Amino acid sequence: MINNSVLSIILGGGQGSRLYPLTADRSKPAVPIAGKYRLVDIPISNCINDDIKRIYVLTQFNSASLNKHIKNTYHFSFFSHAFVDVLAAEQTMQSDKWFQGTADAVRQSMHHFLSNDFEYALILSGDQLYNMDFQDMIENHKKTNAEISIATYPVNAKDATGFGILKTNEENVITSFIEKPSADLLPDWTSEVSDDMKAEGRNYLASMGIYIFNRDLLIKLMDNPDTIDFGKEIIPQSIHKHKTSSYQYEGYWTDIGTIESFFEANIGLTDEIPKFNLYDDKRVYTRARILPTSKIDGTTLSKTVIADGCIVLADKIERSVIGVRSKIGKNSIITNTYMMGNDYYESLEDIENQNIENLMGIGENCTINNCILDKNSRIGDNVTINGGKHLEDIETATYQVKDGIVIIKKGATIPKGTTI
Repeated sequence: MINNSVLSIILGGGQGSRLYPLTADRSKPAVPIAGKYRLVDIPISNCINDDIKRIYVLTQFNSASLNKHIKNTYHFSFFSHAFVDVLAAEQTMQSDKWFQGTADAVRQSMHHFLSNDFEYALILSGDQLYNMDFQDMIENHKKTNAEISIATYPVNAKDATGFGILKTNEENVITSFIEKPSADLLPDWTSEVSDDMKAEGRNYLASMGIYIFNRDLLIKLMDNPDTIDFGKEIIPQSIHKHKTSSYQYEGYWTDIGTIESFFEANIGLTDEIPKFNLYDDKRVYTRARILPTSKIDGTTLSKTVIADGCIVLADKIERSVIGVRSKIGKNSIITNTYMMGNDYYESLEDIENQNIENLMGIGENCTINNCILDKNSRIGDNVTINGGKHLEDIETATYQVKDGIVIIKKGATIPKGTTI
């Protein structure tokens, strides 16, 4: 079934500078997560699980790998109206500029959206991790006769200063908005939340950047070319003119905006009961690679997630995520590490013909801690990488240190015997 009343629009984000170097040659939605998925798979899967199967993904920076992933992943029946289409910024007779912000991206793409029949536009971010019932949010939107609905997330005072905070009345109608309020202003910005949230001190409603707009209102709002961003302009300017409802969400949600939050979200998947649960009927879809099972020999594993097609000979792996086609050599110890894996296998013939000294993956006798290894990276034998707060932020041609996390760049080679 397809919900024909809803059109989903996923915002691919800008340059993704805070996720650099993972976004050096890919857009934020295309960044690999959890060893086998891409970030964009999260909002797309949430939509598909709720029968919202007409989906546009808007992007303009480094969109080639995202285009390829979506093209190779999301195929529907020839007899269905379902689709997942990428809309990259394009020059038209109306505009020759890049997308200037989230609202401007929607404005410049409206002619594509309006070729579809829909009553509601569901606008999502492409770089968040959550499992949400959009159908429930849509029903709440209808029931409250809202023109705009905003998904909100209860946060505590410490976190509230980093979000756009909304204030609601007793009917969950949003009455005011403030962007990243200072701590001294917070006492005036509490809203009614559930008893469970009150017990945790989460009395402030943060905007999740997930919106529902009535079709006619969205068309009207897009007529003003001076408003270029939803969070900074459209929402603050609309709440006093159009009925805007809050839809409170209390499940797991994180905004993958920084290397630190990205790292914590991935390593959190190794918890005994992870906050983001991949093991239920709410599936996360991704490309079907048809890889062999993973092969593990002589390795002690603890709180470790291993994807398909890996060959693991390590001594010990602890609290780590090991991505597709990863290879790890003998006597190596891997802790607190996200290894994204490889895009392909190296054949013995390739290794001999190209005289490859460092194979893709992690070599023998290595010690890797607090690290992100991007795709197709090569760690030689006897390499030690020990990330942590003792390291200063630095960037080299092959790696970068951010917030104590060592990021090995995509396709980089760390020669044998190196210590970081």
